Amino acid sequence: MTSPSAPQPSPGPARPAPAISVTGLRKTYGSHAAVDGLDLHVETGEIFALLGPNGAGKTTTVEILEGFRVPDSGTVRVLGEDPASADRAWRSRIGVVMQDSRDTPELSVAELVHHVATYYPSPRDPDEVIDVVGLRAKAGTRARQLSGGQRRRLDVALGIVGNPELLFLDEPTTGFDPQARRSFWELVLSLREGGTTILLTTHYLDEAAHLADRAAVVQDGRVVALGAPDELGGVQARLPVVHWESGGQAHAERTSHPTALVARLAAEVPLVDGEVPGLRVERPSLEDVYLSLIGDTAARAAHAGDPGDHAVTTTSNTSTAAGTAASAPIARLETKP
Repeated sequence: MTSPSAPQPSPGPARPAPAISVTGLRKTYGSHAAVDGLDLHVETGEIFALLGPNGAGKTTTVEILEGFRVPDSGTVRVLGEDPASADRAWRSRIGVVMQDSRDTPELSVAELVHHVATYYPSPRDPDEVIDVVGLRAKAGTRARQLSGGQRRRLDVALGIVGNPELLFLDEPTTGFDPQARRSFWELVLSLREGGTTILLTTHYLDEAAHLADRAAVVQDGRVVALGAPDELGGVQARLPVVHWESGGQAHAERTSHPTALVARLAAEVPLVDGEVPGLRVERPSLEDVYLSLIGDTAARAAHAGDPGDHAVTTTSNTSTAAGTAASAPIARLETKP
């Protein structure tokens, strides 16, 4: 007699397809490869940050994803379709907030949002969108009379009024004061909670750390690191760094046992007023990890007077202890005026 087969577990809910799937993407301009074999996958419902120095290939990549540029090779799928050949129905499913837009300055906030809503088959309620972005008090104000932060909120209103499944945000808080940036972050998070997938490009590392579920660092047209913001670079890059001075020189060492290293230094280094000179322990921030990942590319751009948003300065560190991992340069990101 054949025994009855064991009951099979019922399958769980199907995982949604990625909002963005890119494999082997390549785009060249003359002899320059702006994008050179880039792979990228953005899950539905997440905030994904695309990081990298100016000239790394971020803008070209995003413009290909938005359907504004055609790749030379590679496979690109955005919401299941190839953006290069997607139709108007596909375009109605995405929202784009460019870095700077100053069109139709004589129209009011309400006029602009209501007008743009007519382009979409199933838009959100324009008045509700104005409320969501915090512009109810400015609904009758002309666009040219808005402050920089208010104009950026209007840009977002125009990007989301079509009720997009996927929203592209390009440097959304450039020029914001700290309070405006924080308010904007809360708006972005609320959009994610409402089910919108967001691809964010930003030079502000604290912004990526606060908003993104995952991030990719792009350099020379390729993804060089991928993961949650607090995991980029791997465990080694997150090790604490102990700094001290000895013999008139500054030293720094990465270690998984900072307390033991400090105790050894206290016994070996000549003390000043009972303290190890210049002693401090720092845990690398996302900014530090990012700068170590992009390495000399950003330093060369800064040295050459790159017209981008940021310059990089690096302090030299010397490790004197044997048997420990080499210490990567510790750096700071400085914003140009």
